[in-house]
Amino acid sequence: MSEEKLYAVRNDEGEFLSFSDDGDSVWNKAVGHFEKDKQKARSWAYNRGGHVVTLIEEPEKVVLTKEQAEIVDFANGYYLPARYISNNSSDEDEELLMNAYVNGWTVEKPKRYVLPMPGTEYHTYQMHRNAQYYAVKGTGNWRTDAIALGTDDAVKHGYTVTQSDIDTAPGWVKAIKPLEVTDDGND
Repeated sequence: MSEEKLYAVRNDEGEFLSFSDDGDSVWNKAVGHFEKDKQKARSWAYNRGGHVVTLIEEPEKVVLTKEQAEIVDFANGYYLPARYISNNSSDEDEELLMNAYVNGWTVEKPKRYVLPMPGTEYHTYQMHRNAQYYAVKGTGNWRTDAIALGTDDAVKHGYTVTQSDIDTAPGWVKAIKPLEVTDDGND
């Protein structure tokens, strides 16, 4: 976030001071003239009425893990949010969670992977392309019968898994080298 600020002059009706091409000042609800020099903006406010307002950039939202987001979300309804965050976070996370409470947050999406099974690539004459088998997690069970025409096709078919899926998988799945892919939109 930039530390540079912009200033404008606004009146009590919510209109901004604007200048026409010939230098005349007008009040406008939709647009105004913005200035980097606060003293100049104060001079305009004094000479033309109104008051100086500071325009700031909206701070970027903090990216949190699901667990961290749950702490901040609960703190929003707690009567002492800072105390709740302090009591329920590590020393390393406390400042991050306080920034998230103040500036807003988003939950990080877990990295996604596909698991192409080595030695299973073959040429499909109907599609005139190479196909490959992928290891996928079905309804709690791992399967070896998922076929895709490359990584993008595997992602499109939903053959992606997370690191936590891999960590809890049987040994034969852990032996497959995972390929990281972009978000498949299912989360």
